Amino acid sequence: MTDLLLTLVSAALINNVVLHWPLGVDPLLQGTPVERRRLHALGIATSWVMLAATLLNYSLYQLVLRPLQLDILQLLVFLPVCVALIGPSLKLLARWLPSLPFERLWPLLLTNAGILGLTLIGTQHDRGVAHAVLLSLGGGLGFWLVLVLFNDLRQRTYHEEVPLPFRGLPIELISAGLMALAFLGFNGLFKS
Repeated sequence: MTDLLLTLVSAALINNVVLHWPLGVDPLLQGTPVERRRLHALGIATSWVMLAATLLNYSLYQLVLRPLQLDILQLLVFLPVCVALIGPSLKLLARWLPSLPFERLWPLLLTNAGILGLTLIGTQHDRGVAHAVLLSLGGGLGFWLVLVLFNDLRQRTYHEEVPLPFRGLPIELISAGLMALAFLGFNGLFKS
C-alpha cells in the first residue's frame, strides 16, 4: 500500500512529467498568462486523458501485445489510442463539468507528449495495473500543479519590469529551470 502511495506522490512531485522529464512542456510555453478556468480545464483534461490512455493501453499491452510477443509495437499501438481518446474525453468532460471551457483544448492535448510518455513508462517495468494507474494519475496531477504554478509565475513576470533581453521566452525558461530545482528538493523526502 505504501508503494502505491509513494508512486502517486513521486509521479506528482519528484518525477514530475514536465520538470523531471521534458514531457508536456508545450502548454507551459504558450506566451501570455491564461485565464484560470481554461488552465484548470486543461489540467483536468490532461489528467483524465492520461488516466484513460494508461488504462486502455495497459490492457491492450497485457491482453494483446504481450501474449503475441509484439512488445516492439507499443508505440505504433499506443499513439493512435491516445489520439483517439482526446475527442471523446473532451466531450465527456464538457458534459460533466459544463462550467469549464473544454473547447479548443484538442491541439494542446494532441501535442502533449506526457500522455504517451506515461503510458509507455507505465508498461515498462510491469509492476501491475495499480502502479500504472497511480503513475498516470500522479503525472496528471503533477502536470496540473506545474501548469498553475507556472501561470502564476508568468503573471508576476508579465507585469514586472524585466530587462529587455530576458522578456518573454528567456525569463520563462529560466523560471522553469528554477522551478525544476525547487521540485528537486522533494527528491530526498522518501527513503525506500
